[in-house]
Amino acid sequence: MHDNQTITLGRVTRVLTERLRPAVYSQPQPLDIAAHAVDGEPIPSAQGLSSEYAPIKVGDRWGRAWGTTWLRLTGEVPESFAGRRVEILADLGFDPNMPGFQAEGLVYTADGEAVRSLNPRAQWIPVSPQARGGERIEYYVEAASNPVLLDYHPFLPTEEGDVLTSSDEELYRIRRVDVCVFEEEVYELVHDVEVLHQLAVELPEESARRARILRSLNAALDRVDLQDIPGTAAAAREELREVLASPAEPSAHRLSAVGHAHIDSAWLWPLRETVRKVSRTSSSMVTLLDEDSDFVYAMSSAQQFAWMKQDRPEVFARVKKAVEDGRFVPIGGMWIEPDAVLPSGESFIRQISQGQRFFREEFGIECRGAWLPDSFGYSGALPQILVGSGFDWFLTQKISWNQVNRFPHHTFLWEGNDGSRIFTHFPPMDTYNAQLSGEEVQRAAKQFKEKSVARHSLAPTGWGDGGGGTTREMLARAKRMADLEGSPRVVFESPNEFFDKAMAELPDPGVWRGELYLELHRGTFTTQHRTKQGNRTSERLLAEAELWAATAAARTGHAYPYDEFDALWQEVLLLQFHDILPGTSIAWVHREAEERYARVAASLRRIIEEALAALGVSAGPDGLDAAPVGAELALNAAPVARRGVPAAAVAVADPAAPVSARAEGNSFVLESASVRVEIDDRGLVQSLVDRATGREAIAPGRAGNALQLHQDFPNMWDAWDVDEHYFAMREDLDGPAEVALDGEAVVVRRSFGDSSIEQRLSLSDDGRVLVVDCDIDWQEEEKFLKLAFPVEVFTDEVVAETQFGHHRRSNHTNTSWEAARFETHAQRWFLVREPDFGVAFLNESSHGFDVARESEGRDVVQNARFSLLRAPKFPDPRADRGRHRMRFGVMVGATPASATEAGWALQSPLRAASGAAPRALATSQDAAVIVSAVKLADDRSGDVVVRVYESTGSRVSTSIELADVPVGAVIGTDLIERPGDAIETVRMPDGTTHVPVTLRPFEVKTIRVKR
Repeated sequence: MHDNQTITLGRVTRVLTERLRPAVYSQPQPLDIAAHAVDGEPIPSAQGLSSEYAPIKVGDRWGRAWGTTWLRLTGEVPESFAGRRVEILADLGFDPNMPGFQAEGLVYTADGEAVRSLNPRAQWIPVSPQARGGERIEYYVEAASNPVLLDYHPFLPTEEGDVLTSSDEELYRIRRVDVCVFEEEVYELVHDVEVLHQLAVELPEESARRARILRSLNAALDRVDLQDIPGTAAAAREELREVLASPAEPSAHRLSAVGHAHIDSAWLWPLRETVRKVSRTSSSMVTLLDEDSDFVYAMSSAQQFAWMKQDRPEVFARVKKAVEDGRFVPIGGMWIEPDAVLPSGESFIRQISQGQRFFREEFGIECRGAWLPDSFGYSGALPQILVGSGFDWFLTQKISWNQVNRFPHHTFLWEGNDGSRIFTHFPPMDTYNAQLSGEEVQRAAKQFKEKSVARHSLAPTGWGDGGGGTTREMLARAKRMADLEGSPRVVFESPNEFFDKAMAELPDPGVWRGELYLELHRGTFTTQHRTKQGNRTSERLLAEAELWAATAAARTGHAYPYDEFDALWQEVLLLQFHDILPGTSIAWVHREAEERYARVAASLRRIIEEALAALGVSAGPDGLDAAPVGAELALNAAPVARRGVPAAAVAVADPAAPVSARAEGNSFVLESASVRVEIDDRGLVQSLVDRATGREAIAPGRAGNALQLHQDFPNMWDAWDVDEHYFAMREDLDGPAEVALDGEAVVVRRSFGDSSIEQRLSLSDDGRVLVVDCDIDWQEEEKFLKLAFPVEVFTDEVVAETQFGHHRRSNHTNTSWEAARFETHAQRWFLVREPDFGVAFLNESSHGFDVARESEGRDVVQNARFSLLRAPKFPDPRADRGRHRMRFGVMVGATPASATEAGWALQSPLRAASGAAPRALATSQDAAVIVSAVKLADDRSGDVVVRVYESTGSRVSTSIELADVPVGAVIGTDLIERPGDAIETVRMPDGTTHVPVTLRPFEVKTIRVKR
């Protein structure tokens, strides 16, 4: 036979696109349209429904950026539609290629019931499955005119990302609002043809199955009268029945599809718009659940459920019923889908405890797995946190975005820093917005790394970000691919059902050890510094507020502010969302984040002040505003002892280390018993000597405190990415500067471009750390500012603090994996070290850094650089511009243990105090074991909860001392306070109680003390 495959494929494509799909809706009749434009922020639905409306018509423009327009659609069902399925087609000016990124609407009945979302991929409104002629039609649409920011030419700077700067132009034009007959047989034909066509495209040209499919498609189109498609659709479908009924091969890959809409809690829209996106999508999904008994939908983020409960209780009620039926599945077990490298370990635990508590209280369930498909890399501390919180599995797919290296697994065990392992799956479809197209399902089968030993993978299916979630078209494809020759088998089921099958068929999967580093979006460790500083400050103040409030409650009966702590934690957890904390949202989001952080800090400082007052203590300012403390009563809120003041206690501090600051010729010297620093007349550190060993840290011929300015214009994803080519263009800011002594500090002032910086170089109060305080007026565009300290240390790895410990990264470039890690991140410190000498680099709120291994003759230099500031222009055209205060430290003679102590001290300095001197409520008897949290139990029993972790990578047996609190039973718990085994305690002669603990390297443990 002659080969006419190309002609057949072309024929199918054109007929499907230009004739069959448009024929799904017939006999369109226009409806009357009226509008009410809201002045300002969105209004309640009851107010929108009862507002005054003015007539508008098809072709009229509507909707300023970030505005809301209520539309009223009215008319009657034509008599000729009687007994037919009738729907409204409403095109408000949509672009089908941009679901979730433009105008959206929520449809209401006249009595205020939310029906479904209206969006570019679902422009229909149900009227009746069997309409009555003359039936009254009246619907309302709360239409949001969100501007398109990520357009066909993406990443262009725009002022539309903030309501304060957006234009007054009306952005959309109504194209059609018609009541139509929904031609069900044509709809089914469309999906028969589409699924077979897409399958044929994916099959090999020489495939017999492909040839038979194309022959059947040709025969089917021969039966279609293009002037009477509804009347001939059934005959065309009959030609396809046999090829659609041919079953899949026994070895076919099996896809577990789950309905899903990945709704970013803020990104190219503000938080308040996400509240509406969630309700729009959820209303559509519960409606789809009612229509299709095979459909299962899954939604993460307790915060999004909480928004729905508060903002659209009628939608939440329908969701709650669907959850009870097992069809609408809460997943993830977290308050939000957070960034997965920048938050503290305690924040990750609270994400889970707050999330699981919400799901438990609202739905009577707890989630079995963590769902983080879109975060920008994953800390090696996460497996322990997930397993320790009771999770069985973990899902992401973001590592498929790697620029260079393909990850070797799709289903595997992920081993964390402490050795904990969690069953993990990366959907081989490489998306969390699957449409179940032929190309996608075949891609999943072809790419699945474990195909020789397993055959199950997951497909999160649906449009995200307000695109409406799963569509009926996706369900139609799935039904046809349930058992179809040449295709993977597709079935809708819950993530738990998938993971049960995956675990059963792969009992001994491969293992990946350590962090999941994303070879992309490296700029997120630095962009929007004020947001990151707000998070770090909030985490510090939350820990301190809980510490003093728990201490005051246990000792004085002071009222513990449970409700306020929950609200404050939920606010901070929300702002850790993976497009807020990384700095990748619009200007509106980050402006609002800074305002929210300021309110959080004010509330926490008040709680701290009230708790300390109950303990008889008054203390001075904290953080960057803390004043130097002499040999006087001092408050130490950090979990490490300093200058004789125990961790988490108030005591008289030892005198500060003597420091001299003097001029020597054209240079300046800072000196203590521990370190000698020489600074030249340009403000550069020429010498940094560890006096205990006499070891010079600064490499010969090099200088530290070197500001370096790079051009920073990545190929795409401006706020997200730092591309390796940025290294090539560097300006060393080493010209003349104003340098002067100021007491025990050297002050350096310099200007560059349109910016200026004032640095204050001093020694820490223990004399061990060179502290660099920076006050920067940053006005550059598309630049990257680094602070370099080239040190002479022979090593090929960098140690960096992570949550509850530290990890090691190679800093050579032997392989493509190492070369791709040219920009990385830390919590409070990173360290380069020889066996007997190390240099630690400390930060107060800046996570990003790089360490380049450079050759100076036969010597190796580690060029360690803090990442200070970036200046991308998308999505926020003025990201990071303005004033910044930040603090850094350099410590010579450092080890991981001393770096941990110095990192806490830099972030949480001693504060002058007056009044009483309360002992710490809980104290570790081994410096390697950090008490990271002291609080009252979430169940409001009044029990004290103490969390500890091993910080050095060693095995430790020690005890936790409990002081000045009546101790009853003590039990171990998991990380979210579910009870474990009882712990035998020891009552000491001084009245304290010692609780024995044994920890493996980097292990986290939680104990609960009944009073």
